[in-house]
Amino acid sequence: MFSTRRDRPEATVTAQLDSLMEAAGDAVFRLDMQGTILYASKRAIDLICPGAELVAKPLSTFILAADRPAIDAIIAQATDSSQPSKTNVRIQTPGAALWIELQVTVYKSEHGQSELLAVGRDISGQQATEERLRHMATHDALTALPNRSLLSDRIRMAIAQSRRTGRGFAVVALDLDGFKKVNDALGHPVGDALLRVAAMRLSETLRDVDTLARVGGDEFVAVLPGAVSEAEIQIIARRMISTMQLPFDIQGHTLYVGTSIGAAVFPEHGDSEVKLLAHADTAMYRAKETGKARCVVYDHEKFTQPEHDVSMEAAMFQAVRDGEFLLHYQPIVDARSRQIMGFEALMRWSRPGEGMVSPAQFIPMAESNGLINLLGAWALKAACVQIRRFEEVAGRPLYVSVNVSPRQFRNDQFLDIMDEAMKLSGLKGEQLLLEITEGILMSDPEHAEALLTAMTSRNVRIAIDDFGTGYSSLAYLKRFPIATLKIDRAFIKDLPGSVKDVAICNVVLSLASHLNLSTVAEGVENKEQLDFLAAHGCGLIQGYHTGRPLLPEDIVTLLKAERSMTASPAAA
Repeated sequence: MFSTRRDRPEATVTAQLDSLMEAAGDAVFRLDMQGTILYASKRAIDLICPGAELVAKPLSTFILAADRPAIDAIIAQATDSSQPSKTNVRIQTPGAALWIELQVTVYKSEHGQSELLAVGRDISGQQATEERLRHMATHDALTALPNRSLLSDRIRMAIAQSRRTGRGFAVVALDLDGFKKVNDALGHPVGDALLRVAAMRLSETLRDVDTLARVGGDEFVAVLPGAVSEAEIQIIARRMISTMQLPFDIQGHTLYVGTSIGAAVFPEHGDSEVKLLAHADTAMYRAKETGKARCVVYDHEKFTQPEHDVSMEAAMFQAVRDGEFLLHYQPIVDARSRQIMGFEALMRWSRPGEGMVSPAQFIPMAESNGLINLLGAWALKAACVQIRRFEEVAGRPLYVSVNVSPRQFRNDQFLDIMDEAMKLSGLKGEQLLLEITEGILMSDPEHAEALLTAMTSRNVRIAIDDFGTGYSSLAYLKRFPIATLKIDRAFIKDLPGSVKDVAICNVVLSLASHLNLSTVAEGVENKEQLDFLAAHGCGLIQGYHTGRPLLPEDIVTLLKAERSMTASPAAA
């Protein structure tokens, strides 16, 4: 017969549990149902405070106040469900707060009473890594300021809070006057150091509730909660302007830059993030144009079209979000062979319920309200990608011509946008022709020369659009790296019957030939005009006679037909 014996005393079960707790690498606590510590492992004591007496004290005593509700929540959850419950909390130690992953489980003690087993694992290193990654995703690497992504969140939060409280806020756009000259003359290391000091100075002028973000290049945006009157905005702006007018001692150089500031107020000047940023940007450019080192607050009456156009401007912002803008492509053909050599990308707006909106209406408006930067960047990238698709159909190289507005040309990010478009599409530099007007060149010749030189170093070609209708200064043809002259349709429409137009076209074509520039005649609408231009040395033709602006799918059909016609003689 087998012998029987009584089990060990129940008190030893707790002793065994405590022994296991001591062997564990994590901090382990036994708690009563109210969260008071009944036992703490040596690892738990060492983690919180070596040598301290933890028993009979609530565990929450050692948790940061902000995280104590989480402790109460997981204890309640574990009690109600009888399932382990987990959360991350910070415990206060003599050195610093440490993150622990805390798991709480309900179990029955040897006396049949419910108790809690809490296991804490030190995850401070993991949390620190995650925090660094979050910071990198939301902050500018150079200045450590919030980046565009975090700025967007802050503006949306400010809008939501304003709608709850009825108190508005201001969005302020600023960039550094003269930064580009410093960056070009002394190099990027000096420019980067200048931006870091500028960011620090600007931050020091703001309140704790304000947000300052770097959105690119030397451009910054501030969100000012509660600042709604022009007087309040001007006070803050004057502090910014004053601190930026002090000399900068950077790597042995004494540098002077300033700042121009534009502001827009929610909701008077915009009820969305896009509108506020665009209107603040518009006001900032107005500050630059009217003397620099000043702050201009956006004004609907001064900065926008007449009242009847306001609804169209609102529709334009909506159109950007809804993707209503599209590109048509007009063929550019060889005047002699009639072969398609490339296409001009032309922006169009198909407004639901209204049909096509004339570019003459929406382009100036986009230039005024700042949307042209966004639309222009999209158009450039889309056109470069599309031309590669056309090449696949044509079976030969083609080029694309894209218009650049004055505001785009002044944008410090334009080169980066252009580089991204070519990288995205795989387009070679010589396949991209950027069209600018004479006025762009003459408004800031130094900036224009530097930017055009940078473009041509990438083999990108530059065309003067509407040649002969602007400043018509022959000096810029010598100074700037121009590749193409586009003869304005005003000089084409009466050919060959107009003696004056014949003379003007002959002069332009002769000038281009002697300067080794290519020519494109715009607005060619009949065979007589085409024959005259081809006979007098015009290289390329663009107009309704050789092809209207078409959607991409129609261009594909056109190219297939041209390729088929070219291949037919060989096939025969």
